[in-house]
Amino acid sequence: MNLTRYVLRRLAISVPTLLVATFACFLLVAAAGDPLAEARSRPGANQAAIAVLAHELRLDEGVVPRYFHWLGAFLSGDWGSSIALEPVFDKVTSAYGVTFGLVIGAEVLALVTGVLVGVVAAVRRYRLADHLATALAFLLFAMPVFCIALLLKDLAVQINGWVRELGLTGLLGNPWIRTSSPESTDARGFGDFVVKYIGAYLLPTLSIMAVSFAGYSRFQRASMLETLNTDYVRTARAKGISPARVVFRHAFRNALIPVATLFSVNFGVVISGAVITERVFNWNGMGSVLVDAVNADDPYLLMGWIVLIGATVVVANLVADVFYGVLDPRIRVG
Repeated sequence: MNLTRYVLRRLAISVPTLLVATFACFLLVAAAGDPLAEARSRPGANQAAIAVLAHELRLDEGVVPRYFHWLGAFLSGDWGSSIALEPVFDKVTSAYGVTFGLVIGAEVLALVTGVLVGVVAAVRRYRLADHLATALAFLLFAMPVFCIALLLKDLAVQINGWVRELGLTGLLGNPWIRTSSPESTDARGFGDFVVKYIGAYLLPTLSIMAVSFAGYSRFQRASMLETLNTDYVRTARAKGISPARVVFRHAFRNALIPVATLFSVNFGVVISGAVITERVFNWNGMGSVLVDAVNADDPYLLMGWIVLIGATVVVANLVADVFYGVLDPRIRVG
C-alpha cells in the first residue's frame, strides 16, 4: 500500500471518530442543564426576553434535532453564538491561535531535547549522564505544572528586580523577562518586538515543556535500550561498524516509533491542559475560553472548544500514523 492510500484510509477512520465524539459531547453538554436557568431565576427577570433568547439559541428544541442543526451549521462555517451573543468562531479560533503557538513551540523543544537526552542516557547506561537524566526526569515528573510555572514566574520577578537595581534596564529592557502575555508587549520597532515577544513566550514555554521533556526522555531511553539489544544491532556491531553509526544509522529510526505514539497522545493532552499555565501568565488562550464557557454554562462556546481540541487530537494521531508508515513501511500493510 502506498503512502497516499495509507493516509486516506487513516483519514476515513478519523472523520467518523470525530463526528461520534461531537455527538457524545453534545449530549453531555446538554445534560448539564439549562444555560439560562440563572437568568430565569433572577428577581424581576424579563421572561419574555429570555424566551426569545432561548428560541434564538434553539434551546427550546430537543437535543437530537438541535445537534444536527448545530452540526450542519458548524460544517458550513457558522459555529453559532455564545450566551452573550458573541460569534463562537471568532472567540474560539482567536484563542486557539494563541494556545497553539505556545504549545507547538513547547512540544517541539521538548521532543527534540527529550529524544537527544534519552539516546545519550541509553548509550551511557548506568553512568553519570544516565543518572543525571533520570534524576531530572523524575524531578520534573514529581512537580505539577502549576508549581513549575509559579516557580519560574517568581524567579523571573526576582531577576527583573536585580536588573533594575543594577541599572541595566536601558540595555536589557524593563522588565527583562516577561511574566505576562504578548498582548501586553509595548514594542518600539520590529527588533524590539521580536525580543519582547520571545521574552513573553519564554516562561510559559518552559513550564509546558518541562513535563513533556521528562516523558519523551524516559520513553526514548527505554525504546533505545530495547533496540540496542536486538539481533540486527548486535550483528551490525559484530561487523565492525562504528558505535555512532550503529546508534544513529541502525537503531535510532526504529526507536523513534514509541516516542511518536507518545507525541500524538501527549499533544492533545497538553493543548487542552494548558489552562493552568495560561492562567498563571495571563494568556487569553483556550484556557480562558474553557473557564468562561464552564462558568456561564455556555453550550455552543463549550462545543466550539471541544471540537477544536478533538480535531487537534485526531490530527495529531493522524500525523503519528503517517510517521509510523514512514519509519516502518511494514505498518502500511494490511
